[in-house]
Amino acid sequence: MAAEAAASPNPELDVQKLHSLPSEQQDLYLLTFTSDLTRHVAGLDADGASAHQVYVKKEVFKIINLSSPVATRVIRNNLGQCLAGIFSRGDRKLLFESVHELLTLINSGKADKELKTKHTAVHCLGAVFEAAGDSAISTATLASTSLLKLLKPASSNAGIRAAIFKALGRIVVGVSISADEVIVKDIWRQARSAATGDKSLLVQATACETISQLVKTTSYIDTSSDVEKLQSAVFKVLESSSPVVRRAGATCLADCLIKAYSASPIVATKKKAKKSNKKKPTDEDGLEDPIERTDSPAPGSSSSSVSMTLEDILRLLSAQYCRGGTHNRVRAGITLCYNLVLTGLPEGVVEGQYNTIVFHFLKEVLGSPTITSNRYRLLITRKFMRMIMQDVIGQKLLGETGQLNAIRFLVSSVIKDYPQSDIKERPEPPKEMLVGAVDILRSLIESLGGACSPVSELCREGLLQVIEHPSHTVQIHAARCLQTLVLVCPSQLLPAATICMNSVNREVGLLTGPRRSPRRCLGLAYGLAATLTAASTQPLYGSVEVYSRVLSQATTILKSSSSSDLRISSVQIQVAWIMITGLMSLGPNFVKIHLSQLLLLWKNALPKPLGKDNIGQRGLLELSFLAHVRECALSSIRAFLVYNTRLLTLDVSKRLATMLQNTAMFLTSLPAKKTSEEGNGRLTTSLQLRDYELMVRRRVFGCYRQLISSAPPGSHESLLQSSVLSLAATSFASPDSSSGTSLSSTIAASIGSADSIWDSGDNSAYGLTGLVTKLDVKPLTTDNQRAQQSWTSQRNVDANIDRIICTPTSGDLEHDAVHLCTEPSNVVPDPLETGVVNSALRLFAVCLPLQASRIQEGLLEQVSSFWASGAGQQNTPKQTAIAINIAAALLFTLQDSSRETTFTAGTTRSPGLEKAMQELLHVFVIHPEPIVRTLAAEALGRLAKSAGVEFSSKEISYLVDTIISNREPTARAGCAIALGCIHAQLGSMAAGLHIKNIVNILSSLAGDPHPVVHYYALQALAKVADSSGLAFSPYVSSTLGLTAQLYVADSHNDETANLLFSNMETEQPTCTAITTCINSLINALGPDLQDQVKSRNLILTLTYLFQMETLPLAIATGLQCLEHLSLYIPGYISFKPYVRQLHIKLASEDPDIRDAALTGLYHAMRKGAEEVLRDADANLEDQIWLVMDDTHGEGIVKNIVHDWSEQSGLQMIDIWLKRIHKVLTRVKTQRAHPESNEKPKTANGEPDVQDDEVAGFNAAPQAEKNGADLTANKQELLRWQARLAAIDCLNNILQRAEKEIARNENSPVLAALQPRIADVIRIAFSASTASVVEIRIRGIQIIGRILQIFGRVPDPDFPEATLLEQYQAQISSALTPAFAPDSSPALAAEAVGVCALFISTGIVADVERMGRILKLLVAALEDFAKDSEAASIGELKDLSSNAQIMVKLAIFSAWADLQIASGEHIYLDDVVRPHLVTLTPLWLAALREYARLKFEPDVSTSGSSGALAGSLDTVYAALNRETLLKFYQSAWLQFVDAIASLIDEDSDFVFDALDGKLESAEDKTASKASQDIRYRDEPVAFFFVLFGISFEALVTHSSSGSAAARQRTLDVIRAMKKILSPAVAGLAIYQEAIFTETMDLLDRLVLTESLEVQTEIVEIARNLCTTHPSARKAQLSNQSEENLSDDIDQLFELTRILVLVISNHVPNVSERDYPVKINMTEQTIALIILTLNALVDAAEVFPVIIKSDLHACILHIFATILSTGAFQDVLVGRALPILRRFLQGLARDPQHETLTQLRSALGRFLIILKNAQKRDSEASVPCEKNTLLACTILVTTCAKMLPASDPLIARFIDELADCLTNKMTTKVSAGLSRSLLFMSTTVTINASDATTETSISAQILPRLLKFVTEASDIEGTEESRVLIAQAVTTFTLALPSNRRAPALGVIVPALLKRAAIEGTGVYGDTSARLLELAAKEQEGFRSIIGAMGTEQRAMVEEVLKSAGPARGHARANSGVGAESAQPTIALKINF
Repeated sequence: MAAEAAASPNPELDVQKLHSLPSEQQDLYLLTFTSDLTRHVAGLDADGASAHQVYVKKEVFKIINLSSPVATRVIRNNLGQCLAGIFSRGDRKLLFESVHELLTLINSGKADKELKTKHTAVHCLGAVFEAAGDSAISTATLASTSLLKLLKPASSNAGIRAAIFKALGRIVVGVSISADEVIVKDIWRQARSAATGDKSLLVQATACETISQLVKTTSYIDTSSDVEKLQSAVFKVLESSSPVVRRAGATCLADCLIKAYSASPIVATKKKAKKSNKKKPTDEDGLEDPIERTDSPAPGSSSSSVSMTLEDILRLLSAQYCRGGTHNRVRAGITLCYNLVLTGLPEGVVEGQYNTIVFHFLKEVLGSPTITSNRYRLLITRKFMRMIMQDVIGQKLLGETGQLNAIRFLVSSVIKDYPQSDIKERPEPPKEMLVGAVDILRSLIESLGGACSPVSELCREGLLQVIEHPSHTVQIHAARCLQTLVLVCPSQLLPAATICMNSVNREVGLLTGPRRSPRRCLGLAYGLAATLTAASTQPLYGSVEVYSRVLSQATTILKSSSSSDLRISSVQIQVAWIMITGLMSLGPNFVKIHLSQLLLLWKNALPKPLGKDNIGQRGLLELSFLAHVRECALSSIRAFLVYNTRLLTLDVSKRLATMLQNTAMFLTSLPAKKTSEEGNGRLTTSLQLRDYELMVRRRVFGCYRQLISSAPPGSHESLLQSSVLSLAATSFASPDSSSGTSLSSTIAASIGSADSIWDSGDNSAYGLTGLVTKLDVKPLTTDNQRAQQSWTSQRNVDANIDRIICTPTSGDLEHDAVHLCTEPSNVVPDPLETGVVNSALRLFAVCLPLQASRIQEGLLEQVSSFWASGAGQQNTPKQTAIAINIAAALLFTLQDSSRETTFTAGTTRSPGLEKAMQELLHVFVIHPEPIVRTLAAEALGRLAKSAGVEFSSKEISYLVDTIISNREPTARAGCAIALGCIHAQLGSMAAGLHIKNIVNILSSLAGDPHPVVHYYALQALAKVADSSGLAFSPYVSSTLGLTAQLYVADSHNDETANLLFSNMETEQPTCTAITTCINSLINALGPDLQDQVKSRNLILTLTYLFQMETLPLAIATGLQCLEHLSLYIPGYISFKPYVRQLHIKLASEDPDIRDAALTGLYHAMRKGAEEVLRDADANLEDQIWLVMDDTHGEGIVKNIVHDWSEQSGLQMIDIWLKRIHKVLTRVKTQRAHPESNEKPKTANGEPDVQDDEVAGFNAAPQAEKNGADLTANKQELLRWQARLAAIDCLNNILQRAEKEIARNENSPVLAALQPRIADVIRIAFSASTASVVEIRIRGIQIIGRILQIFGRVPDPDFPEATLLEQYQAQISSALTPAFAPDSSPALAAEAVGVCALFISTGIVADVERMGRILKLLVAALEDFAKDSEAASIGELKDLSSNAQIMVKLAIFSAWADLQIASGEHIYLDDVVRPHLVTLTPLWLAALREYARLKFEPDVSTSGSSGALAGSLDTVYAALNRETLLKFYQSAWLQFVDAIASLIDEDSDFVFDALDGKLESAEDKTASKASQDIRYRDEPVAFFFVLFGISFEALVTHSSSGSAAARQRTLDVIRAMKKILSPAVAGLAIYQEAIFTETMDLLDRLVLTESLEVQTEIVEIARNLCTTHPSARKAQLSNQSEENLSDDIDQLFELTRILVLVISNHVPNVSERDYPVKINMTEQTIALIILTLNALVDAAEVFPVIIKSDLHACILHIFATILSTGAFQDVLVGRALPILRRFLQGLARDPQHETLTQLRSALGRFLIILKNAQKRDSEASVPCEKNTLLACTILVTTCAKMLPASDPLIARFIDELADCLTNKMTTKVSAGLSRSLLFMSTTVTINASDATTETSISAQILPRLLKFVTEASDIEGTEESRVLIAQAVTTFTLALPSNRRAPALGVIVPALLKRAAIEGTGVYGDTSARLLELAAKEQEGFRSIIGAMGTEQRAMVEEVLKSAGPARGHARANSGVGAESAQPTIALKINF
């Protein structure tokens, strides 16, 4: 549709075509046309709007004047936008004409159809005036009068009345201050009357909006009387049950109060305007006279205006809020007004008057007797106050500095005023004031997080004061606040726990004295328990000593309680169990030590009750005490079950179940009367026996449910108790169960006044569960399920306020103190009665599916009987509460049996049970209460899924029949949503047979005019579409058309004429259901939308219109539609407008809209972040960071920024650095001056980044620390969470850059980063000196990455210095604050590592110049080497034991890094060596401790009392294990590497330390010993520690495949290589068990790990071979046969590892089922060469008995390599020298099979040669050459062992001779022939029996002479003949003198023959050879010449003469050559 609009510049309505369409399609046609017209107008600029004005006006009025179809709401909106668009952007020449035409339509006719036309005209008139009213002022009065006159004819049409008031408001907005006073007063009176008297909710809301616009734009109703009238009207409006009306009324009042606000109230009197000025505009003939426009009434015509201070405004609101007769709905509206006023005041007012606001809410509101006298009223007021003070002021309006100041004020001015101070002017604050202040403080602490460290001690002191308050409520809230403080500032953990523990001990001791204070004692116990619960998440700051003392103290108190009276004893018991409850959170590692003791304590507290008669003899006081004891013990069991499920063995579970059963029996035995009016019968004044019974019942149900869900599998049958379930069913379903304490009068009074159960307001709600609200359903548990929120639920402040008053019971922390220890802070316990029902429901849902079917049916029969007993009172609140409870119980039960929870799933597949459930659900699904219908529908869906297809079919038929027969709207709505739920649960496959019927029924119901019916029908349609997927495709077109028709129809929106339907639509807007349905249709089609043109175009039109809606839910769902369309059909979505739409919605105050925009932006930026930024508006980037600031760096915006940096961080480093710098220095300023946020910029527009030294770097931290100045200037940085996100981006970019640079030293990333190094260091410095520890840690990490990347990069200007040398002062200054008193152990540990890195990079190589960093490391080493409890680093002191270990390991690890680096940097030797004697034992001790933690069993595994003997560290070793292991795991490898490097240096003191000679090592100096290998039989004492740790690390190494995991594996295997050296391991590694496990490990690593790891494994295997005991024994024959067998097996295993490495990379080495992939990288080649060398080395030390096997294997490997074509160029040439070395070893020590192996190898080589000569591939020629060379090496090296007559030798010589005549191999063959020829000369000289060598020479010489004397024109052979001629000449001269003469007789004629054949070209070479022979053997040469004939002599003469003048020189050279030439074998390896 968008494409068509673009193609047609002027869309024109074809009226004839419109009327020719069917009536149901006419609306769609009109909708499409007006949408296109609207988009057309929206795309016009100013000139275009002026040019198209006539055309657009014509089309708009054509539609307005249509008699059929009449314009509806959506079309009216489109027409109004068209007119507003042309008049707002273009000229206004048609403005008056348009206004007059619209007024004509409004003032004409009275028919019903004309009334609808008037409706459209009214709407368009308002749109025109809003857009261009300032140019039509003269017509405003007439327009307003006409609209007011239309109110009477529209009295029966709510939609038109609402449109009239909306248009009046828009007129006022358009003409603004020029509005006529008389008409304004008339509008004011009519709007006020409609707001309070009209029955239409929509009219009331629009009337209030009109009043709001009057207030904001005019000054005629600013008088005090008008303001009072407004207030009275608004307060009446706020009584409405509609949230929409209340919102409008609150907005109206808020606008009035904001306008009246003044910092200093001054009542200003204004002059009255002249009467003559008011009469001039009344002449209609002068409307267009511009002179008359100036005479319009001015705003100064009112007599006086109201001026109010903020305190006056707040007092005005609180006066009405605290009035006794004020309805809770009014209070909700006033709360909303508070919100609007505070957010609408000028910026800085709230922060400046924060004290006033706080005291107002705490004193005047919370402290009002009207509020405190009613429990429910007090609780909702608390929630309202929290929303305002926390969500609005604390989160939105206060920055970090303001929050810190607020905390200081709250603590010093409110909290610390308790107890009563000496200052009379500061009285002790009342209880509710303290509760409110503590709650506000907690929210501020949560919001600030780590930034509240500066005030943490102040908060702790104040909370520990107020926690002693006698009020239980104050105590619980203070304890939760203290817990929050400890979580965000863990440094306060130990001080808070210690103070509470000591104070509890003191107060318990005073209980028996006259100064006793039981309540104070309990408060301290709650504080201690809350603190201990937080300790489990902060293990670095805890203390096992404190934990142990707390438990000991608790058990002591329990024991001593028996000697006190009941009331004192009850306090003592409660205190003890509270302390034990807090300890349960420490987890199983702590609890299992004391489990037997705890079980005994629980057994004593929960005994089996005595008989009922015995119970009856006890008084209420004693029974209350017994119940109290049980409740306290059960609280600790509840905490135990939450945190220690691992300890629930079958025995423990049974014992706990028995205790719970005993408690249930106790409950059933209590007397009927549980109340006493006398104080003596009460244990405490505020609680009676009935309350104690309810508390015990709640706890029994909760513990039982937790036990069943956590018990081991198979134990449920033994734990289930049907009596407990029966008690639970009675608790939530019985009509006779009590619902409150003495509430009969309250209930009776509320029945008449409450509209429904949701308005009961008694905080009991007739026993209604708290798991269900008016719209939403809470999950069964708080940790594993999300709440089932209605899709209409919103998350803004307004919706939260409305949700509070729709909840008849309001919870708070004091209702269940155990929540402090068992639930997260966002879970608030419900009131006691409600809590009992909740626990009963949860227990019933979890246990019912686990029961036998007979018991299940009995329980459900019991529930059904309860419901039937009250059937006569169907619509009473009590019966409604029971219905909700039962429906929720059934739904939860079916959820659990459907495995939607983490509980053990049972089954509900019993015919009787299914039928009973079905009958109940059939009643509930047609219930008048919406939530009952929703629960029943969801339950029916799950029941149908569980029961099967037959049941589902019958159920669907039943529901369809009910819809047809039952005309009640609620019944039809319930059945409709039930059909949707059934289909959603069954899915498209199971429900495929019914989908057509379901869709038809729901489509029919969707067209029903009743809002309830079509609302739920559309919701059900959306469910069906969502669950059907592509199966819904046949119904998409019809459903889409229906939905679009409903969207257009006025019967389905709040502007319908019917008053009842309009009100219903206002409450439940059908528009939201339609948007949800469209979204489901989009997802059902998915990418198939591309092929469905009509559907796609209609969906695009609808999604465009959704964005123009005013309902937040519709807008948010519309954004989701656009997001899905951008994924499915991106080609049909205009990307740029879509991104800009998302950008606009990002600024929305509504969280649903903003989150939808964020989700869309996230998916768009995942495709291309920079493209999105390019297409969006300029400030999208700033908006993203502002959202990050608002959300505290959490949520999807964090993922957006992370993905953004991942995409472009490395490619755009420069831009990202500027971006991050801008975020870190961005200052939030007043909204009115956003441009002041920017920092000063340079000429090129970049941020002004200074380049000074430390002073310059300190600018940002100073800006952050001077928070007071920022507040004074209204400036503040972004929240620390947003800045942390930016720093994280930089850290991630640098991390990726580090990896990239490590892979490629010339990476462009390095070049891009280097010029910005100063900016990076500046950011890191700023971060490392921030006030928040998290940011400081990131700053230190960035410095570390900079050191890693640039530590050794030279300065481009001064290459002799490093780049970072100029920044060493800044780096040093950044590291120093990490060791300040306000640091943390994690920060100090991180900084220590960076300090070592700074030293090791070589920025400062002079030890004396390393300064404070080295001094700090040395001092820390000396301090922590003493193992003192008071060890500290820098100024950071008072570390806990765990923190000390963390820092200690970081220090030792830093020194280990320095030792490792000293191998590369000599200067570090001077740094480390003086401390090595101290360090080595410390490293070894740390490794030993790590091994103990890693491998030793827990001391307390048995849980026996014997485990409690010994030191605390020993007893609680398991508690610290998980914490400490993380520290050791990150450091142990450095320790091993450091020790390994010392082993390489062979230092004596190292081996002394390894042997455990620590006392002698103290006196030694770190000196290097000899380089000889140390052999020893016994391993060093620490060998098994080192080996075990390394072995375990390799066995359990991560399989993630990440680079870090691979590098860690490589580091560990390198360390193991050094550990396995003989000097350390001795012979221990060769022990059978150790050796076998090691080989298995190496085998696996070879198959799975990288080439680097395989290289290290090859070296390990070679070392183990060469140092094997069998290799060091001189006489192998002395070995026993048993030992020899073991040695053989081990050596074979080692060589198998080596061969396995080869076979992984060389094909055909071993038989495999899969091919070996050849990867010829340099790394692979190096690994193969290393492995070949290792095999040869192993062959040298193998025992004789098995040597031959290895020799054969090696020869096979070489032959395989030689035959592989891919290896010829890169591998074979490097492998042949290894072959020669191997063959030399064979020749030195031949075995019996050696000859056979050599002949076999030679034969295989010759076969390879033959194959290569076939020239099948490009590698054939290199293969032939390499094979010739390999054969020559074999023959020349092993000639002694080969027989002279071996046919293989002759065959090889023949092949070699043949290769001489091949141009490709002639040169190689010539060289190799020369080598073979000279063999006999060498042997002849040195041996007497060299038959093989002489035979080879004898065989090859004739072939060589033949080659020389035969002419050939083959290319390359000439050079070979020269070489051969020289070779035979040299060979002849090398013979013994007695053999030279015969040789000369053969050689000289051959040379002459060559000269004769080849001619003069070879005379020179021949002459040289002859002269060479003559010079060496003159006599023999003469005799040869003499024996020649005449022709031969002439030939000799001719040859010699041809040499010419060079003869003498040649002769001289030949002589020298003859003398110096020695027979050698020179093999040419590289060809």
